[in-house]
Amino acid sequence: MAEKTIPILPCQSLQPVLDFYTALGFEVTFLQRSPYAYAVVERGGIQLQFFAMRKYDPAGSFSTCYVFTDDVDTLYRSFRAGLKSAYGKIPVRGLPRIGKLQDMSYGVRQFLMTDPGGNCVRVGQQISEDLHHGPVPKETFARALHLGTLFADSKQDLTGAAKIVDRALALEDERPAPGQLVRLLELRAEVAERLFDDETAARLRERAAEVEL
Repeated sequence: MAEKTIPILPCQSLQPVLDFYTALGFEVTFLQRSPYAYAVVERGGIQLQFFAMRKYDPAGSFSTCYVFTDDVDTLYRSFRAGLKSAYGKIPVRGLPRIGKLQDMSYGVRQFLMTDPGGNCVRVGQQISEDLHHGPVPKETFARALHLGTLFADSKQDLTGAAKIVDRALALEDERPAPGQLVRLLELRAEVAERLFDDETAARLRERAAEVEL
């Protein structure tokens, strides 16, 4: 027997979602307007299906799925190029958006993107046999970086990530090494930017630029 799992994800309206995936290089292989709105998009071995709900709130969505690939770097470059061509820029906050590509402590190299329907699609490549979370560092600032990154990118809890980093930066009896300080400031600036707090993001990046390494 050969089985295949296909996620069926909600959205408020089909067209913005289809435009997003078309920009990524997907093909709309099925589109139904009645008796209810339903669509299928495909790209290579990836297939996603969508249904529309008028009262659905994309901003409050918890829908997600994971796409495994053997070449995440190529997909990431292709997706970013497609989004820039379609939207005039690479969207990194709000809806839709695409996050950064990075190696995670649980054995995958991945990026997260969220479509106009609020669905988070995680795209990753396995880089380790161990897919469990790595141990949380004991050192204060390494721990803050580790947890702050997990909250921001895996859990997508930006407010929680901001609190973790702010707490570390506010310590008076212990200070991070210059390299750690820059990484903490850059992480916090990125979180602020994703929270639409551009003033704080700019201030933090200025502070990071002044650190002597």
